[in-house]
Amino acid sequence: MIVSVIIPTLNEEAVLAKALAHTMELGFDEILVVDGGSTDETMALAEACCIGRRGARVITASRGRASQMNEGAKASRGEVLLFLHADTLLPADAKGLVTSAVADSRVVGGRFDVRFDNSSPWSRLISFLMNLRSRWTGIATGDQAIFVRRRVFEQLGGFSDIPLMEDIEFSRRLKRAGRLAVLRQPVITSFRRWERQGPLRTIGLMWTLRLLYWLGVSPQWLSQFYAAIR
Repeated sequence: MIVSVIIPTLNEEAVLAKALAHTMELGFDEILVVDGGSTDETMALAEACCIGRRGARVITASRGRASQMNEGAKASRGEVLLFLHADTLLPADAKGLVTSAVADSRVVGGRFDVRFDNSSPWSRLISFLMNLRSRWTGIATGDQAIFVRRRVFEQLGGFSDIPLMEDIEFSRRLKRAGRLAVLRQPVITSFRRWERQGPLRTIGLMWTLRLLYWLGVSPQWLSQFYAAIR
């Protein structure tokens, strides 16, 4: 079973090289970096990492995580698509975990638990609540490395072309399509945005944005506030 990892990027020079080098050692069949118009060294770093690596390449797409991930899916050849943030490290046995999960024909996709690259009480509390919320609601965020069968992704029409909440919106539709694999092994993701803005302020703003989204406020309007915590 071919598993393609799709990594959307935009000005990720500070974190991409580490995440890409780590992912390349995990035995995936294909890795695509999809850049949305970076103005820093992201493209150069990605291209350098992909040199000589079979199945690893860099493509470009119009800016926006949804459009970048959709373009990556179109360009890929995997039977399973795994969408990975540029600041996130998969567990060492990620490919085996994914292929084992989708060996069950009832499983349409899934996600990992999440842990931060910071051992503070705040980081442990936030990751605990994120994982608990995800298990309770069946909804995943992009931080959790969502994966999906290609045929299901195409049947659902991919990610909606919205500037915010594309992961949650897609996850809601994926949940209705069939069984989801809830992998307890964690990905390790950056705590940088929480550190930059402060945990309480970031939690408050993120929960407010999500509440407004659930209440029907458009992602286009909400996106103007998301820049404050990205």
